[in-house]
Amino acid sequence: MQITSSALRALSQGFQAAFLKGIESVAPKWPLVAMEVASTHKMENYGWMKDIPGMREWTGDRVINNLEAISYQIVNKHFEQTIGVDRDDIEDDVLGIYANRFAMQGEIAAQHADTLVWKTLLTAFTTAGLDGQNFFGSTHPGYDANGADVSYSNYQAGALSPWFLMDLSRTYMKPLVFQKRQEVRFVQKTRDDNDDVFNSRTFKYGVDGRYNVGFGFHQLAYAGKVALTGANYQAARLAMLKQCKPDGSSVNVTPTHLLVGPTLEADARALLKTEYTAGSTNYWFNSAELVVVPALG
Repeated sequence: MQITSSALRALSQGFQAAFLKGIESVAPKWPLVAMEVASTHKMENYGWMKDIPGMREWTGDRVINNLEAISYQIVNKHFEQTIGVDRDDIEDDVLGIYANRFAMQGEIAAQHADTLVWKTLLTAFTTAGLDGQNFFGSTHPGYDANGADVSYSNYQAGALSPWFLMDLSRTYMKPLVFQKRQEVRFVQKTRDDNDDVFNSRTFKYGVDGRYNVGFGFHQLAYAGKVALTGANYQAARLAMLKQCKPDGSSVNVTPTHLLVGPTLEADARALLKTEYTAGSTNYWFNSAELVVVPALG
């Protein structure tokens, strides 16, 4: 192939089309557990706000509920993936293998948000969230049915593979945040006077984006590193269901999904998908939707 500007333009369009096909082949799971937040700065500030008390009978003047916030920031990061194409391969028209490579590049780019979300979730046992406590921990500020301050735990400590019980029914509140500053884009360096082309005969095609993942509402998530038994599952559900607002009213959290890695898939299926156990009714049958995530181990 004779290398001309029009030939390179057509080649780049083909590579980009393959890249887009790779993106389209991926059905990401991260939107299940993370809310997408558009970012317009280097970082975004998130304030953990005390729950607003429930409605009250209006007698006398209104009662003003002042919101208290704790600073929490998510800093955007740059990510990239680049493929080099040898000038000789273009001149010799040996380009068949590159379509698959660029499709794989698109698939990798589309899966990256998932990679970050599940990686962040696994760090939640030792990383602070919106309230300054470890996202999964035993010292979250909370309230009892009388509105008194209590410590709330959303974690059963242990040393086994983790499992996660979550309320994922809400569209505006999720346990995690996917903060996006710049969509993934396809870029290229193919001019003859580019240093890479001049020095090493390499045309470069890359993708880059700017985003990051952080923590959202710990009230919607519970984790255990103990055995996934009916008793431990029941304790997790009970803790989530009994959460209260400052006025003592219910937070109205109801667990909807159980997330596990492949290691715990059999235990999770026995817990949620088996209607009878040893001749007795399994009361947890279909009590939550099972989601198996390979990245959770």
